[in-house]
Amino acid sequence: MRNIDKFYIDGKWVAPLSKVTHRLINPADETPIAEIPMADAADVDRAVAAAKAAFETYSMTSRDERLVLLRRLLDLYNAAYDEIAELMTREMGTPIAFSKSAQAWVGQAHLEAAIAALEKAKLEEVHGSTLISKEPIGVCALITPWNWPMNQLVVKAAPALAAGCTMVAKPSEFSPLSSIRFAELVHEAGFPAGVYNHITGHGEAAGEALSRHPDVAMVSITGSTRAGVAVARAAADTVKRVAQELGGKSANIIMRDVDLEKAVKDGVNACYVNCGQACRAPSRMLVPAERMEEAKAWATEAADAHTVGSPNEDVVLGPVVNELQFNRIQALIEKGIAEGATLVTGGPGRPAGLNRGYYVRPTVFGDVTNEMTIAREEIFGPVITLIGYETDEDAIRIANDTVYGLSGYIQCADIEKARAIARRLRVGSIWINGADWDPRAPFGGYKQSGNGREHAEWGFEDYLEVKSTAGYAA
Repeated sequence: MRNIDKFYIDGKWVAPLSKVTHRLINPADETPIAEIPMADAADVDRAVAAAKAAFETYSMTSRDERLVLLRRLLDLYNAAYDEIAELMTREMGTPIAFSKSAQAWVGQAHLEAAIAALEKAKLEEVHGSTLISKEPIGVCALITPWNWPMNQLVVKAAPALAAGCTMVAKPSEFSPLSSIRFAELVHEAGFPAGVYNHITGHGEAAGEALSRHPDVAMVSITGSTRAGVAVARAAADTVKRVAQELGGKSANIIMRDVDLEKAVKDGVNACYVNCGQACRAPSRMLVPAERMEEAKAWATEAADAHTVGSPNEDVVLGPVVNELQFNRIQALIEKGIAEGATLVTGGPGRPAGLNRGYYVRPTVFGDVTNEMTIAREEIFGPVITLIGYETDEDAIRIANDTVYGLSGYIQCADIEKARAIARRLRVGSIWINGADWDPRAPFGGYKQSGNGREHAEWGFEDYLEVKSTAGYAA
C-alpha cells in the first residue's frame, strides 16, 4: 500500500496540517492501495494564499510564455501517458485498454484544445476609443469527481492555466492517484510556484472551504447536482463565479425509420461506456411502443456481450468505483423491480464467478415508464431503461420530462427530421446517429445539469473577465 502524505502547495510537496486521512480501496479486489491526507480549512487557506500570491505575476505573463509552458506540459503528459492510464485502472477499475484509449486520451485532448484556444484567442480589441480586454478571473477552485479523473481535471486546469489564472485543484478522494501524477507534471513543466496547487479532501470540508473562501474568484465543479447546489450556496456570500457540470439522465430517441437492431445495440454499448459511470450516458432508451419486445431482445443480446472481470484482463467492463456506488446501484435495481419494470437481463448481485470487487451485472429494464425511479434518478452504472413511446411528439415530451438537461441522442434516418427534433430537446449537447464526441465542441447542461460550458474556447472564456477602458485610443 502506498502512503501519500503531502499536498502540492506553492511549488513544493508539503505535509498537511490536518491529521485526517482516507484509505483508497482497489475496486477490483477490495484491497487497500493508498492512504491519502484529507485537507481541512487551514490547508485550504494555505493553498489559496499561495495561488493568490502567484496570481500577481502569472496573470501578467504573455500569451507566448503560457504557450511554452502548456506545450511542455503536453509533452510531459504524452511521455507519462501509459503510467497515467495504469493509475486510473488501479484507482477506479477501468479496464486497462479503455484507460489507454479513452481515460488518458481525453486529458491529452483537452490540453491540445486549450493550447489551440489560447493561440487564436482575441484578448484585446479596440472599439472606437475604448479598449475591450479579457483578463484572467483570479484564483480558481477546481473540484472534480472520480469517474473521468483526467478528463474532469484537465478540462478545467488546462484552460485556467492558458487564461493566466492560478488555482487549487481538489480531485475526488476516490481517484486521486492520476491527479497527483498530473500535479507532478505541472511542476516538471516549470509553471511558477503557486500557480497550480493540489490538495485532496472531502467535499463537506475542503470543498466547502474552497467554495466559501473570499480569495477564490471562481469555483468550477463537476459532480452530482446535490454537490453543485452545495457549492453554489457556499459561494453565494462572496458573489464568486460558479461553473457547474452536473448530473444527467439522457434520452436516446430511436425513431421508427432506423434499423432497430443496430440502434438498440449501439445504444446499450454507449450507455455502458466507463461501466455506465458517465454523466452523459444515454440511460433512457426511447423505442416505438409496438416494438418493445424486439428492443428488449436486442438489448439483452448487447448487454450479455459485455464481459465483466478484472480490469487488467481483456474484458469490456471492470468494477464500479467503490462500495458506496455498488450499493447504490444495487438499491436502484431492486427499486426498478419493485416498481414493476421488467428485468430483461442482469439484475441484483455480482456476475457469476466474481465474489470480490464491486462488479455489477450489465442490466436491462424494459416496459419502463418515465415516472419510475430508475427513469428519474442517475444510476451511474451499467443499467439501461427501455421506455416505449407512441408518437414523435410523445418521444420528445418524454425526453424533456426530466430535471436534467445535459445530453440527448437521436437515431433517425431522416436527417432533417433529426435536426428538427434536436432543436426541441432542452439539453446542452446532442449526438445524432452515433456522432463522435468532440473535445473542441462546447459541453455543459441546461436545467439541473448545471451552467457554463467546458471544452476548447468555451472553457477558456469561462476563466476570463471582460474589462472596458474608455479613452484608451486618445
